[in-house]
Order: sequence, then structure tokens, then C-alpha cells
Amino acid sequence: MSYLLHIDSSSLGEASVSRQVAESFLHGWTGKVVHRDLAADPVPHLSAAGITARDTDPAQHTEQQAAASELQDELIDEYLGASAYLFTVPMYNLTMPSVFKAWLDQIIVVGRTAKSSPAAGRSAVLISARGGGYGPGAPNHGFDFVVPTLEAVLGREELLGLDVSTVIPELTMADHVSAMAELKPLYETSLANAHHRARDLSVIIASDAMAA
Repeated sequence: MSYLLHIDSSSLGEASVSRQVAESFLHGWTGKVVHRDLAADPVPHLSAAGITARDTDPAQHTEQQAAASELQDELIDEYLGASAYLFTVPMYNLTMPSVFKAWLDQIIVVGRTAKSSPAAGRSAVLISARGGGYGPGAPNHGFDFVVPTLEAVLGREELLGLDVSTVIPELTMADHVSAMAELKPLYETSLANAHHRARDLSVIIASDAMAA
């Protein structure tokens, strides 16, 4: 086993429910963890230099292409070196934080991490907290553009091809917004279930990684 790559993207620090649930996963992880906090240290959005550097002979790189390529190589090597992944990606305005999308755009490169990637099939846990409810029967059902998108990007064979398990603590605003007070018991149940599932996944994935 090499290490667990933990990518954080919540801006709320210790107050983040996504991060709190991730701690339950980490509590059961016995191996090395490499942590990248994109909120504290964001990676730049993919630039023209970063795109064109991929198909340009390194000997012909401009200064901008060389810098962009160096960053991509660092991020991709870090990604490929992991045996498992933990992604904490809350819902912001119906979608993922832009810092996480920027990271994805930097590391998804056909021939290296996408399509026939050496990381394909490795286990990944996606933890995505949200303030409301987006499941069947909820008024916002159908407006979750985080989990379906990331399950496709992370898990689709043509992209990263990871084996993704998703943990969703929802209705988190019920703990702070008086208009949602009646939903607080549902929030508390959702949160407890999320912590429990995160702990279970940690044990299972750590065992699989040790055996690999």
C-alpha cells in the first residue's frame, strides 16, 4: 500500500460537515495519508499553456507551458502514487466548489490518468454534504449537479475509472436555519448514517489496499 490521497475542497475549515465526516473515515485508516487542501492552497484553473503543453515537445515549451506542465506533472504523480482516494466535495450553489473542478481539469489527461490509467479500479470515497435535501420526493430533487457529475467523472471508464463510493450528509442547514427546524431530526439521522458509512468504508478499503 502506498498512501491515501485526501483532497479537500470545503471553504469552511473545521466547521465543514464534509470534512467532519471525512475525519470518521480517516480515523479508521491505518496507512499513510497525503492531504491536499484546495481551499487553503488552490491550484490554478487550466490555461491555454497547460492545454497546449500536453501536445508540445517539452524541448519546445514556452516559459508558460513549462511552468504549467511542471504543475500538472506534480499533481498527476501525486494522484497516480495513491492506492486509494478520499474526496470531500460539498455542494455550493448546486454544484462542486470551483477549486475541485480546477484540480480535476489539471489531472485528467488522456493516456496518463484517463483511459487505460494505472489508477483505474482503485477505490475512492466521495463525501458531499449539502444544506438541503435532493433525493426523490424532495422539492430540490433533480438539482444535484455534484454527485451525479462526480460519479461520472471519477468513475466512468473513459475518464478516471475509479471505484467510487458516495457518502451524502444532507439537510445540514437544519442545524442553523429556523425555517428548517422541523427537519433537524432528519439531518441528525443523515449525519449519523454518514459517519457510520465513512467508518465502514475506511475499514473495507484499508483492508483491500493492504492486500493489493
